[in-house]
Amino acid sequence: MYVLFIILLINYFTTGPLYYNGVYHLFYQYNPKGAVWGNIVWAHSVSTDLINWKRVEHAIYPSRPFDQFGCWSGSATVIPGKGPIILYTGIIDKNNTQVQNYAVPANLSDPYLREWVKPDNNPLIVADPFVNKTAFRDPTTAWLGKDGHWRITIGGRRKHRGMSFLYRSRDFMHWTKVKHPLHSTAGTGNWECPDFFPVAVHGKNGLDTSVMGPNIKHVFKVSLDVTRYEYYTLGTYLADKDRYVPDKDMVDGWNGLRLDYGNFYASKSFFDPSKNRRIVWGWANESDSTDDDVKKGWAGIQLIPRTVTLDPNGKQLLQWPVQELESLRGKAVKLGKQKLEKGAKIEIKGITAAQADVDVWFSFDSLDKAEPFDPSWDRYDAQKLCSQKGSTVEGGLGPFGLLTLASRKLEEYTPVFFRVFKAQDKHVVLMCSDASRSTLSNNIKSFVKDGKDAYRPSFAGFVDVDLTDKKLSLRSLIDNSVVESFGAGGKTCITSRVYPILATYNNAHLYAFNNGSETITINSLNAWSMNRPLLMNH
Repeated sequence: MYVLFIILLINYFTTGPLYYNGVYHLFYQYNPKGAVWGNIVWAHSVSTDLINWKRVEHAIYPSRPFDQFGCWSGSATVIPGKGPIILYTGIIDKNNTQVQNYAVPANLSDPYLREWVKPDNNPLIVADPFVNKTAFRDPTTAWLGKDGHWRITIGGRRKHRGMSFLYRSRDFMHWTKVKHPLHSTAGTGNWECPDFFPVAVHGKNGLDTSVMGPNIKHVFKVSLDVTRYEYYTLGTYLADKDRYVPDKDMVDGWNGLRLDYGNFYASKSFFDPSKNRRIVWGWANESDSTDDDVKKGWAGIQLIPRTVTLDPNGKQLLQWPVQELESLRGKAVKLGKQKLEKGAKIEIKGITAAQADVDVWFSFDSLDKAEPFDPSWDRYDAQKLCSQKGSTVEGGLGPFGLLTLASRKLEEYTPVFFRVFKAQDKHVVLMCSDASRSTLSNNIKSFVKDGKDAYRPSFAGFVDVDLTDKKLSLRSLIDNSVVESFGAGGKTCITSRVYPILATYNNAHLYAFNNGSETITINSLNAWSMNRPLLMNH
């Protein structure tokens, strides 16, 4: 069984992360009866540092007519002067009819908020005849308008159009549907786990969800049920019209920006007033078989919480692991300047390669050897390009990066790497996290019904970065069955779930490599063995 330094839980989806009175609360979809889907409750863990967690009583579980067939995802809002309130989707019948409910703490003096009460005036919101009641879920954290009205948005669809329904309330108890959605996009399918929040145009501080005014942009994020990826746009919230309008240069759909280009879904963000930051928290499911999940006794993991800010270019978000993660760093190694000639491979020794935090800066002397970007290639399909231009396919400027979770003879490895192309108008940087050679095991989940093809994707994204200084940075968090990577300071993030059978524990190795004809220099490399956090029961 893998021992992860990240939060390890039998869970499905992050639901309502929350900070209240000095304590972080993580609620998550959980099956207490096994590592399979079903019997879902809102499990609850608490922490004072985002790293060491304590399990407490389940917050919400099916018990009333308005949620007797399931308690699905939602969010938490802190009402000034009153305390936190949870909004969640309840399933009321076998037809999967969805309504929106609320719960409140039974005792605000309990620092862990162990017990939650579902008042009798539930449900708060029922789908009207113009809403698909079986695709009507995941209410967001509420925001308070200047008119004194609270607002939430709820994910859904109208035929193949993704919908973000908007509701308004003065007292948080009586909600009225606004005639038009907050936002919608044709051809995207059902929207799950919408998230809507402001980011500062300047600086790195996060903003409370209700902040509006000049010098901010708004982020609208959805989890697409069809693709199982998360997409976001940046834009303007027209408060007087209750509409969100993406910026003109935003791609709003399947080809749009993603929070993460790998195994990352159903994320939720929250504002942390203790450190003036916005934190986004994603979930990764398993890529091995359900039988393996049952044998392990768990399925699904919470990934490392990330701070989220606006890139100074104003065109995308930056994500970075929360600083508290550094408290788990143990033994460290450093590399000074090292040349990586074509075909070179340097092992990073002296740390536990199966559980490590690696931060490296690469540089190169010239862009002249960048390969031409074929005009026939799809600029939006980085994953396909990565599958064709893998880590062993010799290039000009790249591929170069890290070989993580590698066995000694490289029968297994998960490379995370860059490759630079020259297009007509600019250079294009491809970032890959390729699981195709990650394991010799054949017992991996498949997208094919007969189960013959293994799910070992070549996850990838393009990196919108200025190469004037001819440098690229990469940080990878390696943890036995997961590799979370952050390219160019968090411009492009990729999470891979992998299951090596040779490269495990002390038999895992870590290398820096270059398979391009242009010599690459490691300007600096810092790597740490990572310790395990405390994970306590009641």
